[in-house]
Amino acid sequence: MTGITDLDSRIRSDIEALNSVELRDHALQQWQILLDSSSIDALNGLLTSAVCGDHVTKELVRVIIGSDYVVDCMVRYPSILKALSGADSEASNVTGFHLWASVPEDYYDQQIKALVDISESEEQLSKSLRLARHQMMVRVIWRDFNGLADLFETTRELSRFADACVEHTMNWHTQALMPIWGEPHAKDYEGNWHPQRMLVLGMGKLGADELNLSSDIDLIFVYPESGWTKNGKREISNQEFFTKVGQKLIQTLDAVTSEGFVFRVDMRLRPYGDSGPLVMSFNALESYYQSQGREWERYAMIKARVMAGNQEKAQELMTMLRPFVYRKYIDFSVIEALRGLKDMINREVRRKGMEHNIKLGRGGIREIEFIAQVFQLIHGGLDVRLQNRSLMSVLLQLREGGILTEEAYANLVSAYHFLRDTEHALQALQDRQTQLLPDDTLHQLRVAHVMGYGSWDAFSDDLVAHRKNVEAEFVDLIQPVDEESGTSEPAFCDGWRSVWLDEMEDNEAIAVFEEQCFDDASAAWKLIKDLKQSKKVRTLQREGQERLNQFIPNLLQQLACSKRPTETLSRVLILVEAVLRRTAYLVLLLENPVALTQLIKLCDASPWIANQLAKTPVILDELINVSSLYSPPNKSELEDELRQYMLRIPEDDLEALMEALRYFKNAHVLRVAAAEVTGALPLMKASDYLTYIAEVILEAVVDMSWHQMVERYGYPTDDHGPVARPQLIVVGYGKLGGIELSYGSDLDIVFIHDASVAKYTNGDKQVDNQTFYTRMVQRIVHIMTTMMPSGDLYEVDMRLRPEGNSGMLVASLKAFNDYQHKNAWTWEHQALVRARVVAGSAELAGKFELVRKDVLSQVPAEGLNESVVSMRKKMMASLASAEDGNKDGVFHLKHDAGGMVDIEFISQYAVLKFAKEYPGILTWSDNIRILETMERLGLLGEVEVNQLIDAYKAFRIEGHRKILDNQKVVLSGDEVSEYQDYRQKVIKIWQHFMVDSV
Repeated sequence: MTGITDLDSRIRSDIEALNSVELRDHALQQWQILLDSSSIDALNGLLTSAVCGDHVTKELVRVIIGSDYVVDCMVRYPSILKALSGADSEASNVTGFHLWASVPEDYYDQQIKALVDISESEEQLSKSLRLARHQMMVRVIWRDFNGLADLFETTRELSRFADACVEHTMNWHTQALMPIWGEPHAKDYEGNWHPQRMLVLGMGKLGADELNLSSDIDLIFVYPESGWTKNGKREISNQEFFTKVGQKLIQTLDAVTSEGFVFRVDMRLRPYGDSGPLVMSFNALESYYQSQGREWERYAMIKARVMAGNQEKAQELMTMLRPFVYRKYIDFSVIEALRGLKDMINREVRRKGMEHNIKLGRGGIREIEFIAQVFQLIHGGLDVRLQNRSLMSVLLQLREGGILTEEAYANLVSAYHFLRDTEHALQALQDRQTQLLPDDTLHQLRVAHVMGYGSWDAFSDDLVAHRKNVEAEFVDLIQPVDEESGTSEPAFCDGWRSVWLDEMEDNEAIAVFEEQCFDDASAAWKLIKDLKQSKKVRTLQREGQERLNQFIPNLLQQLACSKRPTETLSRVLILVEAVLRRTAYLVLLLENPVALTQLIKLCDASPWIANQLAKTPVILDELINVSSLYSPPNKSELEDELRQYMLRIPEDDLEALMEALRYFKNAHVLRVAAAEVTGALPLMKASDYLTYIAEVILEAVVDMSWHQMVERYGYPTDDHGPVARPQLIVVGYGKLGGIELSYGSDLDIVFIHDASVAKYTNGDKQVDNQTFYTRMVQRIVHIMTTMMPSGDLYEVDMRLRPEGNSGMLVASLKAFNDYQHKNAWTWEHQALVRARVVAGSAELAGKFELVRKDVLSQVPAEGLNESVVSMRKKMMASLASAEDGNKDGVFHLKHDAGGMVDIEFISQYAVLKFAKEYPGILTWSDNIRILETMERLGLLGEVEVNQLIDAYKAFRIEGHRKILDNQKVVLSGDEVSEYQDYRQKVIKIWQHFMVDSV
């Protein structure tokens, strides 16, 4: 007891020497927890062991201040303390090395192998690895915090531990699976079979041997050659076998148990991301990177390292991948790619309020990495010295090669050490993967203390200085030069500053607006006065006021050149008012004159765009790049962009994923609208792109929901076992099915599955397959419709499913088929004409299309015309501008007689009437191509078809224009006469085709 009392006295003395009351209180609280625990004897033994000196109590105080996680480990696992003191020679998972000594390079390989070799079950293996991690982490944090190991010894020790865990856990599961499934083999050129082993590529910081304290490990699984297993109870392909190994490996390391986890495993860097196979052969991997590899994947592959598996094949694999990463020429195109990648990260940082993220924020760790990587990709193909995974080695080579100045090199190295040490201090607090600076005083003091500072302000000053140095180097590297706008401040009209700063009388201010060609000077001045006198402006903080004072004169200067300056001013000011609490958006516009020019141009063209920007100002970023703003990406580019975008968000952060989807949608809809209002994109293409956006998002949401359901319930099963991919499709109806989406369109969708309803999932919490897919659809709808800060994704209408609102959320394909044949109304068959699969299983999509064609080709002819005409009359009575669809001086583009619905009903009726005789009419779901098919089949004359198509396009163009002008799709006055000819021709054809011909 005397020893404990002496230790208590020494610890309290060291705590009392701290210069902060908050730190003293926290340290005393943590020490009391240790003092009251059953670990205190072991801790006393550690601190009084022969290798300790008087300094060790100060080391302990630093650790308990800096890491709640270490305190928890000490309390829960006394054996760790005995092992780290060198006193517990019997413990199976001891290091054999005390806290104050480095471990040999191969130590963790031997330690983890010994643990794995004696593990008789997955449970024992899982527990042993987690206890080993806790011990390793306590040791590493202690040494890191107290300067007993430098940054790179710490990161290398963490990386070696990860290597050993992956290697030996993979081997354990391989051996456990072989008695059942056999050993993988492949044939050589002579026909002889040879055993195969899986390889694991470590990516990112793990690949570079620079793992941080609480990092994910990014892995890619590969194997040399395709083949089959041999000598097991069942024979399966090599890919199937290694997929099982990979799944087991991930589960053992990643699952959170009562003992915690070993490593969070991230597989999203593999080809095709989450949608790709878990394991690929060398040939498949090479084919992917040669044909589809993206620039960001080149960046990622720089740090790739074979860290586990068949080392004989490792060199072959890396040699195969090298040409993808390093081009045999000086490749300056990577700077533009890097700029785009960094812009994407910056948008994410701003959207999530992560400016204080020391990794992703400005001047953070990622920018230092980018600086090195961009030169590696530019010059690495010719200079093999740059083909190096170590960041410090690359920076040294860049300095020695004269690419970096001595000052730049020193600044980057110093900042990297500081930022990585700070990262460790943040992560050790609670064993969390975070790079965000704390915002509460106590945590700030704790981080500052670990970093060797007496106050947060002192630490923060140095941090800011380091980040500014990094940012300056990064901006100098990638900042594009705008030759047109230059960097000088624009030449203002002398009066604009005085106008805004209230230095003029009303008549003087109005005179300035008149001189600068504002069409309604008095109204413009009133808009400015109202803004100036608003409560939001009057209560702005100093920084925000200064930004606004700089922005408004810039805005007025550029508005003077617009077509309708006063009206455009009113639209832009809606945005200005929306961002007055987030004036960083004004800075964005000030620092990017091109963006301000585009803002004015688009607000001048469309109040709808102005309102969208005001609702979601984060998409102002899209205005910076003019080339992409007016050139929306095609569907494959959209898919690729969304995949890359989502890779940067943790899979378990549902809120962040949902916000990311909303940003993606809003940004790309803005691009489409911008291209349409400026004439760069015709109506039909605009609808195509709006439809592509919805389809890509639906596919992503289906994938997200599938993974979340599988994680909770396991995989659905059939007669052959677990089903690895969702047997679900999303069927689009209406505008979505007809590829005619407009701005703000809701999505008419129906969900269909093809799973065995008598089977159950294979998870710990089993549910039948029907329940699984019902809950999956509920999750899909939740993700789509939940109102977030940036709005919802889409309004979803599911009333077209079998039995409407009273029907099941998701029907089996058989149930859908039975309903359509036996119970569906004519109007439901009309709706099916425009139905097509927009997301989900390709195999099930093919089956659905066969059902669709079968149903539509068997609609009874008897009474068909009467049903369609009757439905049209009902719609007209409830939706048209008058009961009969005719009202003098008014024309509803969609619902009135001679409008779009008449044309849609003509095409739908033709499909239902002639599908059996002419199956080709079932090919398309959109009205234009159905009408063209009708002409080709001789069902309607060329003149009539052209008249219908011309009218349909004209109505849709005007409808889009109305929406972008924030108006209803109803024409009045002189507008009606402009479309009267189209309307009368449609009415005439309706009468001839739907009435007279019957």
